[in-house]
Amino acid sequence: MTGCFFLIYILDIWFNGAIADFFYSNFVGVNYYRTETGATYTTEYIILSRVYWAMLIVLLILVCGLVVTLCLVSYRQRKKQQTQTILEAGRLIRYLAQHPATVPQEIPAEYAEISAQIFSLTASMERQKRLLQEESQRKNDLITYLAHDLKTPLTSIIGYLSLLEEVPSLPQEQKEKYTKIALEKSLRLERLINEFFDITRYNLHEMVLETQTFDLSYLLRQLAEEFYPLLQPKQNTIQLQIPETMPIQGDPDKLARVFQNLLKNAASYSYPNSPIRLTAGEEQDKILLTVENQGKTIPAYRLNSIFEKFFRLDESRSTDSGGAGLGLAIAREIVTLHSGSIWVKSENEHTVFSVMLPKQQK
Repeated sequence: MTGCFFLIYILDIWFNGAIADFFYSNFVGVNYYRTETGATYTTEYIILSRVYWAMLIVLLILVCGLVVTLCLVSYRQRKKQQTQTILEAGRLIRYLAQHPATVPQEIPAEYAEISAQIFSLTASMERQKRLLQEESQRKNDLITYLAHDLKTPLTSIIGYLSLLEEVPSLPQEQKEKYTKIALEKSLRLERLINEFFDITRYNLHEMVLETQTFDLSYLLRQLAEEFYPLLQPKQNTIQLQIPETMPIQGDPDKLARVFQNLLKNAASYSYPNSPIRLTAGEEQDKILLTVENQGKTIPAYRLNSIFEKFFRLDESRSTDSGGAGLGLAIAREIVTLHSGSIWVKSENEHTVFSVMLPKQQK
């Protein structure tokens, strides 16, 4: 208190008594009275009510000032803490970027959650990077194999056609034999070239749906008829178990490609003289379709990769079956675009591909 009065005294001297004059004029009252002799006297007194109000205002000002000061201090402290958190997070990110397979040994408790999330994100990015590298390697290997395999049918075609041209006197039966072989090799060459185009087209554009309402049962019957020539070499058949009509909203051309790929896959890996069962049914607001064939059981460890790009069940280098490994990957992408799902089960020499599609697109 003494210090406050001393400070006020110094300030009053500084301001040439202005503080004392202000106090006197606002907080001091004067009483005038005369004596019997006619002299005039004055008495001075402090106006306590004004002093109380002044003290209250000063107190409020001090409290407000204290609150503002505390808020500013707290704000600066939070900003400082946030800056430290950002700097520490940046340090952790740099460390994990340089050492993705390790975690810093000493992590402050307050940064444990941040570091865990960063590590999880880094691990996910590394896993995605590894998958992309594996996919790229499969693609490069496949292109190398296809390029090599293009030479064989082309050499045969040139050889047989040259022989027919150089020896026109060959017996008719032998000419027909060589012509048939040349045609088979030409068809083989066409399939290989189409696989090259599939690889290129898959990476050069994104699929866009052109939805409309159509009868899925009619589409499936058409596909079954179109596959008849493809099934003849191994005497396979397609058994349909589908409703008479089954309206659905979607892209008919792209959904046709889904079931073409599934039927082609089934035909490639089915045992001779075995049926391929194509079934469909409605489940509330969805449609479930399955394609089942009899063939070698797909190992469980390979089922997780079967829908990946450039993955082929045929582990040999020959491309006589399995195509470019894009059919099932494209099927999954189309089904996903239709807000559906696709999965596969294989056991006891029976493989079943299942597709669930909504009847209406949102």
